[in-house]
Amino acid sequence: MDLSELKLISASNIINLRTAAGLTQAELGAKLNYSDKTISKWERGEAIPDAYVLTQLAELFGVDVDYLLTTHDKWQPPADEADDPGPSYSADFIMALAVLGVMTCALAVFVTLWLLDIIEWRVFLVGLSVSILTYLVLDCVFKHGRHLLYNLAAFVLSLFVLAFFFLPRHPWQLFLLLIPAEILVWLGCNVKRRPRLRDKLRKRKKET
Repeated sequence: MDLSELKLISASNIINLRTAAGLTQAELGAKLNYSDKTISKWERGEAIPDAYVLTQLAELFGVDVDYLLTTHDKWQPPADEADDPGPSYSADFIMALAVLGVMTCALAVFVTLWLLDIIEWRVFLVGLSVSILTYLVLDCVFKHGRHLLYNLAAFVLSLFVLAFFFLPRHPWQLFLLLIPAEILVWLGCNVKRRPRLRDKLRKRKKET
């Protein structure tokens, strides 16, 4: 088996494993500390990952290195992801629709209680908290938590507001806990894995 054939075999396997995992080229590159252009070169059979990266890929996809270098199907050049029209729906539209649906339910409950001569405006506070939580979940599903910090901070704030208005005597002292709670949210969203020494060496080698 010559090198060009090995490149095509590894390219086909990387494409199949990446798409089965639901990863884009950019997302796979981020996990390996490589650019999406490098991933594209591998998938086009123009280059082959080195032994260390093959080991990383095997660990990431739950296979062994031999699997990556063994033919399983016929290789076909992948289309550029930039040319991919993507799904026919808009994630932003779905997220907006979900939030609007939650607030519509809150309005329906408010009107129903109003017809029963019960004016309970705090229903909208509950609807707001549920809307933020819904947006947070959908942001994680469709956008990989791009705005996770802001969504969590807003959700925590909404919970404190709910507690303030639903508890008797409206204890404003609750908001003294809000600042440390928001700090914990910020710290939790900014925890990052400390790079290992060999990762630093590999990154420095790539930069040179």
